[in-house]
Amino acid sequence: METHTAPRLILTPLFKTERMELDLHGASRDAVLEELVGKIPELANQPNAKNTLLRALQDREQLCSTGIGDGIALPHCRNALVGLVDEPVVVFGRHNQGIAFGSVDNSPARLFFLLVAPNVSQHLQILGRLSRLLRDPKLRKALLAVDKAEKVQTLIKDAESRM
Repeated sequence: METHTAPRLILTPLFKTERMELDLHGASRDAVLEELVGKIPELANQPNAKNTLLRALQDREQLCSTGIGDGIALPHCRNALVGLVDEPVVVFGRHNQGIAFGSVDNSPARLFFLLVAPNVSQHLQILGRLSRLLRDPKLRKALLAVDKAEKVQTLIKDAESRM
């Protein structure tokens, strides 16, 4: 009897330098969400899609914060927004001071990983893998200190190879 398993999801290709901001400036949760959404090149010329995504993210935060503690927030919509993107998108952002994000441990969020996926299956896979990856305190510390977007890619790749 042959069993087929789905190929293991690799996050590294989702971390594109044009989707990174190492110096977020927003002073509020909504301002940071807007900055993160603005880093999605696929939506650059689609103001309606950007607004739809931003509203969905804000609604999700009202329902329950995506701040998971340890200075990390994983903003995402509860359900995939069908048709918004063709491929999964991860936007990485870092806020040097940190902002109140309603995290479970009440710590300010400094590392942000915005997730948008075209379907629920990919959404859940990426969310789960990101959550496991970010349990590593060395990775979190390195992401707080990194000075170039390209180095974020290397850090994620190295962390994934250890998983």
